[in-house]
Amino acid sequence: MSTVHGTTPHDTGEVSRSVIVVGAGPTGLLLAGDLAEAGVPVTLVEKRPRGISNLSRALVVHARTMEQLDARGLADELAATGRPLRGFRLFGGLSLELGSLPSRFPYVLVVPQYEVERLLERRAAGAGVRFAYATEVTGLRQDPDGVTVTVGGGGPGGAGGTLRAAYVVGADGAHSAVRKLVGLPFPGRSAIRSLVLADVRLSEDPGSVLTADAGPDGFALVAPFGDGYHRVTGWRRGDDRPDSDPVGLEEVRETVRSALGTDFGMHDPRWMSRFHSDERQVPSYRVGRVLLAGDAAHVHSPAGGQGMNTGLQDAANLGWKLAAVLGGHARESLLDTYHAERHPVGRTVLLASGALLRGALARDPVSRALRTALLAAAGRVGPVWRRGTAMVTGIGIRYRRPRGAHRTVGARVPDVPLAGGRRLYEALRGGRFVLLAPAGLAVEHAVGSRGGRLAVERWAAPRGTAVLVRPDGYVAWAAEAATGERVRAALDAHVG
Repeated sequence: MSTVHGTTPHDTGEVSRSVIVVGAGPTGLLLAGDLAEAGVPVTLVEKRPRGISNLSRALVVHARTMEQLDARGLADELAATGRPLRGFRLFGGLSLELGSLPSRFPYVLVVPQYEVERLLERRAAGAGVRFAYATEVTGLRQDPDGVTVTVGGGGPGGAGGTLRAAYVVGADGAHSAVRKLVGLPFPGRSAIRSLVLADVRLSEDPGSVLTADAGPDGFALVAPFGDGYHRVTGWRRGDDRPDSDPVGLEEVRETVRSALGTDFGMHDPRWMSRFHSDERQVPSYRVGRVLLAGDAAHVHSPAGGQGMNTGLQDAANLGWKLAAVLGGHARESLLDTYHAERHPVGRTVLLASGALLRGALARDPVSRALRTALLAAAGRVGPVWRRGTAMVTGIGIRYRRPRGAHRTVGARVPDVPLAGGRRLYEALRGGRFVLLAPAGLAVEHAVGSRGGRLAVERWAAPRGTAVLVRPDGYVAWAAEAATGERVRAALDAHVG
């Protein structure tokens, strides 16, 4: 088996508390890194040889994803490699302004996916993740005690054999082998076919961080990589070809000209491809000891740029829950909340991105006029527009609040300032819960032996609410005028 950093498969004694993650894209890398940092033995299986690019399509990182990366100490470094986009125009001329987002990252970061993967792979390797590149999953069998995975060489240097772990997570993309091996259907349909992608040089500067437009006969998007190349994505109505058809530079030029009026003098392509976009979602994100995340669980149209972002947030939700169960701090039923919380989010993204795509490609004049009128009306209603922006950027996502719980439970917690000059997302680093306690509330006796998994912080400004923040930055519990005993009960219930 091909591994990096001289690592080997797990010892027999580690199997009962280990995880196999399949797929070394952003979702799998973030999840593996989170688990390893929590002390969980992790093997990350990837069928590509090491160093072979994903040739990925993702180009934007939204505000909520940046917050998740900030909780892992990676956001500022990633931001330095990309270009922030604080506003852009939708079809109909309506502007979407992000500068007022209630986040430390009030923008969309335009950055290629491989930069995200580079940082996450470095972090995962540093945390002790065992990598198995050039290794393809060919079989899977689960029993009450764990999961046995059969693997074969997926490329030069790969080898066959079996791996065993307590849980397996399939983060292996839209054509997920794990999903197929557990027999899960992937219902849905094709949203759009024969999109072209190319990485090219341009003779003319587009004059914008992201240039995009859509008309009745197609759309195009142009964004810089920062190394002299630009990523071009486009589609023309009626040009329906199979993914296997080769793409020529002239086809890319014509596609961009038809939507943007110019091809910016594109030349010297280093990569060109064709793909189609589906709208699909599995009915369940968990089958026993096997879980699915990212594109293995849901795929949707590229409108809104939410694919990679949704997968990374899947991983952020699942990682701390798996670590808690394997560490003996939570019951196995905690894993059911992963599906309960993330499946509705995936469904919402699928519907929203599909509506954006269909609106952008409206063809007849009546439909286009209606689209423009609806967007203009929404833009005039501040709360409606802010809610839509919050959902696209991820900061508006919240999970269902249990009956009788504090009104904030399930909501995202912004990066609030803490006493001593720290920030909340700094305190979350290491995958810990954070208890935000009022200044006068004595809670140290309630922490007990949970110190390694719990940070106790004080609000920077006077505040009477006690809030327990989950490792993924959402409220687990909150109370007004809390007592030490109520805090202890909350920590027993949520931290373990």
